[in-house]
Amino acid sequence: MPHFDIPLDLPHAARIAGRIVILLEQHLEETGRDAPEVMDAAESLDSLLFKYSEESDNPPGVESARLRDRAATLGRQLVDALESSGITGDRIGQLVRNLFECLELGEEGAQLSLRAGERVDSLQRPV
Repeated sequence: MPHFDIPLDLPHAARIAGRIVILLEQHLEETGRDAPEVMDAAESLDSLLFKYSEESDNPPGVESARLRDRAATLGRQLVDALESSGITGDRIGQLVRNLFECLELGEEGAQLSLRAGERVDSLQRPV
């Protein structure tokens, strides 16, 4: 499955996690829906990575690997919650793919993004 293969970038993953929270908050407000499982998963991911959002480099060594693995687990939980709640769409799917690409898990992210609603023919999707 096509994906971008980029090196680990936890600071950018942190910024994407923040964007996911904002996008979901806006969506829930606009639709008047309540989705605590979705927001809990998104906020947990954002909370884990937030302190790295202003950094320019990954934390050293083992900490980067630990954070990547934990962020990937939370990202998978987020996709499960999105899918079960029916809150999916092209933009949230793109952000999921971008998140996993930043975690060096681009192929998995390309698959998860479809479950989160990214269109196969999305202009943002690699070919």
